[in-house]
Amino acid sequence: QETGNNEVLFMHLDLASLRSVRAFASTFLRQEPHLHLLINNAGVSAGGTTEDGFSLPFQVNHLGHFLLTQLLLERLRSCAPSRVVIVASSAHCAGRLRPESLGRPPSGLFSTFQDYCDSKLANVLHARELATREQGTQVTCYAVHPGFVNTSLFRHAPLWLKPLLLPLAWLLFLDASEGAQVVLDCATQDDLEPLSGRYFTDCGPRLPWPAGRDDRLARALWEGSERLVGL
Repeated sequence: QETGNNEVLFMHLDLASLRSVRAFASTFLRQEPHLHLLINNAGVSAGGTTEDGFSLPFQVNHLGHFLLTQLLLERLRSCAPSRVVIVASSAHCAGRLRPESLGRPPSGLFSTFQDYCDSKLANVLHARELATREQGTQVTCYAVHPGFVNTSLFRHAPLWLKPLLLPLAWLLFLDASEGAQVVLDCATQDDLEPLSGRYFTDCGPRLPWPAGRDDRLARALWEGSERLVGL
């Protein structure tokens, strides 16, 4: 109603439920013959466990998107050239993924923050490995750090932190439309295909932190994610 665009359709999708992801993909593939662009944008920073038994941030921010992308991949190939844009974060710099414990919340005082950083590293590595596997198919993939954006991501922050964080976000962070710009650039800009798998900020393609360039870790994450979602 706000956009006046009758082509905007809503389909329910809960990334904290792999059952919901599968139901959404089934509905979409049945109703929509074309798919040229998939933007994996959802993110949470809360702690907790999903109905599937995985940590909430890791499943919503990575595993749910991984399964969704895999279920829609054949349609993306048949509609190529097509793109997958994964909204990551510079927080991947603090990510510490361990293939043997994927999906389990880390321990420690700042476990929720660590879990979020781990999921953002997974986003960067997912884009890197997807680009490698889709070479020659005209499906390309990009990981994006949109900047520090004032969204409802912070609604799960601890009560003691909110008085510090919320004024800072209001004063210094981008609003949602500004944060969307680099995501839209990766979705729509011409001639990005040679940069598939790269990590982008508002300054263009940038090298991610070393863990985000670890091809062996990217493969291990992919194989572990396939196992966890039952592919």
